[in-house]
Amino acid sequence: MDASLLQCEHRGATLTLWLNRPEVHNAFDEHLIAALTEALRAADADSAVRVVVLAGHGKSFCAGGDLDWMRRMAGFSHEDNLCDAGALATMLATLAGLSKPTIARVHGAALAGGTGLVAACDIAIATPEARFGTTEVRLGLIPATISPYVIRAIGARAAQRYFLTGERFDAAQALRLGLLHEVCEADTLDARVQALAEDLLAGAPQAQADCKRLVADVAGRGIDPALIDDTTTRIARARGSAEARAGIAAFFDKRAPDWRS
Repeated sequence: MDASLLQCEHRGATLTLWLNRPEVHNAFDEHLIAALTEALRAADADSAVRVVVLAGHGKSFCAGGDLDWMRRMAGFSHEDNLCDAGALATMLATLAGLSKPTIARVHGAALAGGTGLVAACDIAIATPEARFGTTEVRLGLIPATISPYVIRAIGARAAQRYFLTGERFDAAQALRLGLLHEVCEADTLDARVQALAEDLLAGAPQAQADCKRLVADVAGRGIDPALIDDTTTRIARARGSAEARAGIAAFFDKRAPDWRS
C-alpha cells in the first residue's frame, strides 16, 4: 500500500484511514482506489481492528474522481474502462461489505464518488460546511458504481432528483435525506467520532458482523413466512453462540465482557 496516498492511524482497536491527496481534495485515481481496497481488506482480516473510520486530510473529505484520471479514462478502450470501473466498484463493495463497523468522518467536499464513500459506510457524521452531490451527469457521466449505496441511503425518489440534476446539497439536507446520521461543529467532530467508536466497541464483534448481514438481507423484503423463519433461525443461532453466552454471563456478573478488554 502506498502510504503517501493513504495513511493508517491506529488508536486502540479503532483504525482511521486518512485519504491523503489534499492537493486535489482527496480525489481518487486508480492508485488511491487500489491502496484503499488493500487497506480495507487488511483491516477486515485483522482481529485487533474493531472499528474503521474513513477520513480525509486537507480541506475536503473526497471530491470524487481525479480530473487527470477521468481525462485518461476518456481515451480508454471499452475493455480498459470495464477493468478500471471494476476496480472502483470492488473498492466500494469492500467498504460496504466490511465485517467491522465503519464511520465516515466528513468535512468539506464529498462529491460524486465521495458521496458514494459516505453512503457505503455504516455511520456518517459531518460538519455543517460539508457539501455533497452526485455531480457526474454534468460531465456526461452517470453515478453507476456508487448508485447501489446512495440509493440505499437516500431512497430511489431522492436519488432520481439528485442523479438527474447533479446539484450540490448541504449537510442539513444530507441529514434529512438519510445520507448522514449526525451533523456537528468542526471543533467537536473528532470527539463525536471517537464517542461513536467507543459505542461500537461496546458491542460484540460477531454480533455486529451478523447485524450488518441482517440489515443487508432483510431491507426491502416483504414480511412473509420465509422472512419470519429466516430471522427466527438467526436469533436462535445467536443465542447459542459462545459470544452470547459470554456476554450474558458478564452482564449478570456485573463486569465488562471479554471483547471490551
